[in-house]
Amino acid sequence: MPFIANTDEQRREMLEQTGLSAEDLFADIPPELRAESLDLPIGMNEQQVSGHLEKLAEKNHARLVSFLGGGFYDHFIPAAVPALASRGEFATAYTPYQPELAQGTLQAMYEFQSAVCRLTGMEVSNASLYDGGTAMYEAMMMALRITRRNRVVIDETVNPIYRVMIESYTRNLSIDLEQTCCGEGQVSRERIFELIDENTGAVILQNPNFFGIIDDFHDIAEYAHERGALLIVSVYPISLGLHKPPGEMGADIVCGEGQSLGLPLSFGGPYLGFIAGRKKHVRKMPGRIIGETVDTDQRRSFVMTLQPREQHIRRDKATSNICSNESLCALQAVIYLSLMGKQGLAETAELCADKASYAYSRLTSIPGVEPHFHAKWFFNEFVLDLPEPAAEVIGRLIEKGLAAGFPLSRYYRGMENSILISLTEKRTKEEIGYLAEALEGALEGSQAGGSR
Repeated sequence: MPFIANTDEQRREMLEQTGLSAEDLFADIPPELRAESLDLPIGMNEQQVSGHLEKLAEKNHARLVSFLGGGFYDHFIPAAVPALASRGEFATAYTPYQPELAQGTLQAMYEFQSAVCRLTGMEVSNASLYDGGTAMYEAMMMALRITRRNRVVIDETVNPIYRVMIESYTRNLSIDLEQTCCGEGQVSRERIFELIDENTGAVILQNPNFFGIIDDFHDIAEYAHERGALLIVSVYPISLGLHKPPGEMGADIVCGEGQSLGLPLSFGGPYLGFIAGRKKHVRKMPGRIIGETVDTDQRRSFVMTLQPREQHIRRDKATSNICSNESLCALQAVIYLSLMGKQGLAETAELCADKASYAYSRLTSIPGVEPHFHAKWFFNEFVLDLPEPAAEVIGRLIEKGLAAGFPLSRYYRGMENSILISLTEKRTKEEIGYLAEALEGALEGSQAGGSR
């Protein structure tokens, strides 16, 4: 047990044992910068600190039933995922430049790349990126390197957080960024076709889009390709267990956020970006690409086929300054996908879609609650209009243990009363019923209060 000096007498004893005075301890701090008294509480031992922190944590709304989405989702994570990911076999070198010492890490990355390719319908993938937003930026820069153009068209239905990141990254670059407005929650084909010209290098879309609506971009891909532009599609990987992958729509580059693949929601991270493309463009792809080979004894082995550390000698020819990946998160994602398998992923996607349909029907039956869009298909998210500001209603439902949804007024003008609601396989029929009852009660209570 370490010695903790809690009283003046104990502090004097500690100084005597060290042969130092209080002045000696603070000699490097100029007198004018020294505080007369910090008024610090009495020190605590480890058990006391642990108990204190637990009490502080209990003040958080950490056990809310979540109907939040917008790119980050509360999916069930099998216990085997963190158990396997924490095994010592994977605790090899952070940067596996010596492949003979890091075969476990390299194979995990290789399997992750393979899984991403199967999910997206693409031919090559790298070994992960920081998160979905930076993956979209890297996809955009990759497209501009391939086409040697500087114009980008991005739709308003793309995740607004990602669009903010794209705007920030490109603010000081010679890139002409054009954003198109959505109509009924979907891509406006006419506006997209109008903006694509001989300088357009990339068109960026999302499926399902930020409002949860599903689309098929085959026609946009064909139109863009005829004019020399590439199509980038951001995807929600769980949805690919049910819907057509972007590779079958003609997408050239696919990116997205992998948090839904076995990673918990943990106060903002860490997250996992992925990117995949066509084999002919592999040398324009950022980050690491792990390949399979054989050693001198013809045993199956894994190496870094392409790697970013060469960027310091390539200067202006470098593909990216990305030189790290999310190996541990990618490992958890590939373990999750391996455990789920093709059938398990499809069943999870179907559960998400079915529960969203049930919740949509239940919530739109509440007086005053209306669908904002009338799109034919949505996956596990939808937008509703409330009779009053959504942010205020959401705040009242927090007190009832519900994170009821996302207020769209934060990013979209004219949608002050609109709420984005998300369902995953974790939400039960009882929880959906409780949401409906709580929402109806909150609206009735507000109207009653207003009438008084």
